[in-house]
Amino acid sequence: MTSITPTAQIDEGFVSNDLARAVARADRKRLLATLMASCLLAGGCATAQKPDPLEPVNRKFFAFNEGLDKVVLKPVASAYEAVVPSPARTGVSNFFSNLSDPWSAVNLMLQGRFREGASDLGRFGTNTTVGMLGFVDFASDWGMPRHGEEFGRTLGAWGVGTGAYLVLPLFGSSDLRDAAASPLDSIGSPLGYVGNVPTRNTLTVLKAVDKRAKFLDAGRLVDEISLDKYAFVRDAYLQRRRQGQDTGSDARAREPIGNQSTPMVKPPDGR
Repeated sequence: MTSITPTAQIDEGFVSNDLARAVARADRKRLLATLMASCLLAGGCATAQKPDPLEPVNRKFFAFNEGLDKVVLKPVASAYEAVVPSPARTGVSNFFSNLSDPWSAVNLMLQGRFREGASDLGRFGTNTTVGMLGFVDFASDWGMPRHGEEFGRTLGAWGVGTGAYLVLPLFGSSDLRDAAASPLDSIGSPLGYVGNVPTRNTLTVLKAVDKRAKFLDAGRLVDEISLDKYAFVRDAYLQRRRQGQDTGSDARAREPIGNQSTPMVKPPDGR
């Protein structure tokens, strides 16, 4: 989902130990979901006409996530938004985005987009040095936009379909392809290499809270306008995936949905 200095430190009263442990255990739950995803991918049960064959199970996980969000993550994110000034929150978001740029560069190169991959490497070097460890994003203004690529999108570029829509415990909307790719994305995250466990847990929780805070207004809007929140969130996710317009990505190529493995077709704008 802080005295507010660029380091954005959080005291123990702000981040509960229970939340830290819950986030730390998330990788184990993601691994279980990945194993299930691999089996279902092989079964080929999703189609473009029926992308959500796991809806009964997904709805249960969605309800679990909603309950956890209501009692833990949303209140913490609301407090974070109320206490932390907007410029500091922007700096925190920039810091975590900067950490993901090297892995984005790797994926861009695996997709054959070498110029964009080199741009992301340059972006990381620029913001890490001039931008004070990434808290300030100078690179975007200097012609190096963020792409935010992950291995799931690399698989899409190689023609692998998304598979069935999937709701992961704690992580929310996904699909079988991204769930199967998530272990590699975890390996590509610098947070996993922080040796000090309390520091790693604090950074992981801070990242989740910062991400959740960005969607507080959108979440309130969805609560107001949707009769079936599960269907609304699922359809919005699938539409975004069809358009290939993931947050932070400049790639507009359409991705294969369900078990389609046809080449991606670029839309008329040519990007």
